[in-house]
Amino acid sequence: MANPDDHVIASRIATEAGQLLLDIREQLFAQGADSWTVKDTGDLEAHRFIVAALEDEFPEDGILSEEGKDDLIRLDKDRVWIVDPLDGTREFGEQGRSDWAVHVALTEGGVPTAGAVALPAINTTLATDPPAQLAPPHDGRPRMVVSRSRPPAAAMIVAEAIGAELLALGSAGAKAMAVVLGHADIYAHSGGQYEWDNCAPAAVALAAGLHASRCDGSPLDYNYEDPWLPDLLICRTEFADDALAALRRVIEG
Repeated sequence: MANPDDHVIASRIATEAGQLLLDIREQLFAQGADSWTVKDTGDLEAHRFIVAALEDEFPEDGILSEEGKDDLIRLDKDRVWIVDPLDGTREFGEQGRSDWAVHVALTEGGVPTAGAVALPAINTTLATDPPAQLAPPHDGRPRMVVSRSRPPAAAMIVAEAIGAELLALGSAGAKAMAVVLGHADIYAHSGGQYEWDNCAPAAVALAAGLHASRCDGSPLDYNYEDPWLPDLLICRTEFADDALAALRRVIEG
């Protein structure tokens, strides 16, 4: 079970990595750098910062980072940090966009127990302790957050089943935190993610009292040799049964 320091340190590292990314973005754009340079530099420097900080604080723990070489030593560890140093690289590379995030999460025995998602461009970090306080239910149609480009099949299935309106956002972390912050009610994804895409968002969502699972309703678990984890559902609990029922009808054919 995570100890109090795990929550505090996860939040601090995510927040500080987010500030580093803001500084890099501002400096490079001011120098006339192209978006690829901004994105690549942000990915690399945030990865270096987070890994160094975690190794300093928790030298015995394993680490899985999207931007790091996976030596699989983590598979022999009970405590493993799963991080996405820059979630929403595309949005980070566009001046003025705020829908990108930093993910830092601890898993113990594959279960997410502590974590934080920083939304640096809006000066917000959401963590597992203290957990976010959910907004009360809103009147009107359910609001489903989806990808800016092409909404995944899971989102369209649930949206049609419950009559949801669609809201487009960038990164996985930004979409999940929109539900935590009360800007949306449901985030459903299928078709491709990895453990670092959803581990910290799931940890924060669960701590806040939201539903978070695979699209078939099974628990989200982590630290597998293959980190492919292609689908998830994060939503307010009042929508979980209907959303899962719609998804299962498709899964079961």
